[in-house]
Amino acid sequence: MPIHRRRRWLYPIDWPQISASIRYDRAKGRCEQCARSHGRGVVHLGDGCWWNEDANIWRNGRGRALSTLPAYAPGDAMTLTTKVFLAAAHLDHDPGNNRPRNLKAFCQRRHMLHDRDEHRRRRSLTLRMRKAMGDPFLGSYSEFT
Repeated sequence: MPIHRRRRWLYPIDWPQISASIRYDRAKGRCEQCARSHGRGVVHLGDGCWWNEDANIWRNGRGRALSTLPAYAPGDAMTLTTKVFLAAAHLDHDPGNNRPRNLKAFCQRRHMLHDRDEHRRRRSLTLRMRKAMGDPFLGSYSEFT
């Protein structure tokens, strides 16, 4: 996921190299949660279930095989296609903690699910800042945006 310019200073200078090491060396170009491959188009149902071409089987959002769904037929109207991109995610949401055990390679779906609470918190703060006139000590919020 792209790093917002206001938070870029929280990451180390060598973040691109650390991220690439986690995504490609350790994870071998696959999501460490659901095993989706980086850069490939994935056929999915929109609810987390996706078609694993290598194994010819449907998998759920956690990567477990689903035997109850029929095999994928190209051109099926119920399916969607998405290109997978890997990102290195901080498990504790602290960009300063770059130990390998704190980083995981996640596809964009898994990364958004992992960061869901943090995104909600930031959205709430943004909405409150838009409604407020400013901070009593720091002045108007328009100076910070």
